[in-house]
Amino acid sequence: MLTKSLFEQALGIEKPWYINDIKFDVAKKQLDIDLDFYKGSVFEYLDPATGEVGNYKAYDTELKTWRHLNFFEHHCYLHCRTPRVQLESGAVRTISPPWAGLHSGFTLLFEAFILELCTHMPVQAVSKIVAVNDGKLWRLLRHYIARARARADFSTLERLGVDETSRAKHHEYVTVFVDLDRGRSVFITPGKSSATLTDFVADLKQHRGQRDQIRQVSIDMSPAFIKGVNEELPQADITFDPFHVVQIINGAVDTVRRQEVKEQDILKGYRFLFLKNYGHLTPKEKTTLDQLKLSHYRLQTLRAYHIRENFQKIYRAETLEAFELLLKKWYFWATHSRLEPIIEAARTIKRHWDGIINWQRTQMNNGVLEGLNSVIQAVKARARGFRNVDYFITMAYLVTADLDFQQVNKYARAQ
Repeated sequence: MLTKSLFEQALGIEKPWYINDIKFDVAKKQLDIDLDFYKGSVFEYLDPATGEVGNYKAYDTELKTWRHLNFFEHHCYLHCRTPRVQLESGAVRTISPPWAGLHSGFTLLFEAFILELCTHMPVQAVSKIVAVNDGKLWRLLRHYIARARARADFSTLERLGVDETSRAKHHEYVTVFVDLDRGRSVFITPGKSSATLTDFVADLKQHRGQRDQIRQVSIDMSPAFIKGVNEELPQADITFDPFHVVQIINGAVDTVRRQEVKEQDILKGYRFLFLKNYGHLTPKEKTTLDQLKLSHYRLQTLRAYHIRENFQKIYRAETLEAFELLLKKWYFWATHSRLEPIIEAARTIKRHWDGIINWQRTQMNNGVLEGLNSVIQAVKARARGFRNVDYFITMAYLVTADLDFQQVNKYARAQ
């Protein structure tokens, strides 16, 4: 009697429910708890079709089983003669006991445990720990994410960051949309075309948001993203993220080096030396660079590197006027450098002039987005990739969307 009372307290079992029997099988390493309800009990049922709430006695019952948290190393199962009630319409519906989870066959506590593990471990590893097929775990995660996202409110979203990330090397891409003020992903979708912006706007409306509320968007220079923003968010000002702008010039510097190394053996093995900022170089790398500068070689790569370094200094300008003046001077210098890759990079800068200058006004960048992307990539590396893009998106939401699972499961840990 005392044992049943202890287990009822531990499981949070209250009237009209009670524990009928407890069976402990040492050989099978399994604990089975049989539950029941008191005869004549009345159950509340909300009819999702009509929204009406009624109180009903059991019409009949069906036996159901739920996997619960392990009892030490023993698997634990709850078995219950679950009541079914007959509505005024004549329809018969099953009452869901208070311990029943969202996924058929798991308790809420067991599901909360799975959510916690999957946030920190690959799903396949969790599958082995809890002895549940990983396909069931993926379905559970998608169910919880869908429920939590349905409750998400994006009505205050104003500053948006957009970037793509890959599921695996040379595999499908997904586009991640981030609320830059709250540091969370709000929408993740396959592909990296302009259609991803169309999908985002549709999803925004489903979460109490409107396209007109988006005032600023930070993106890279992807023509697809530019097209998508112009078509779907025409009222938003585009800011080109400094990191991606510098990447274009970095690419030009590396092209100059690759062209010159064919004639200048002294440049061999120094690719990454010219892609780093001087302040990030190791003491040995700084010595090497200084020696190259003092050498009798008139290296084009050094000139390209110097142009790149000076471009980055533009972002230190304190006023819009100073920023634009420095950018104009840099553009003249770059286009007269006689280094074709640098000239082409400068022309690319010119084509995106307004979005680059907007940075000085908004001070927006995709640093938050890049941080979330790093988290996603770390999860991908930990899992050694994902079998399909749906799994990748599911895990990306789990670790970056800051979803409130407590609204879905009171036992889930707050994000």
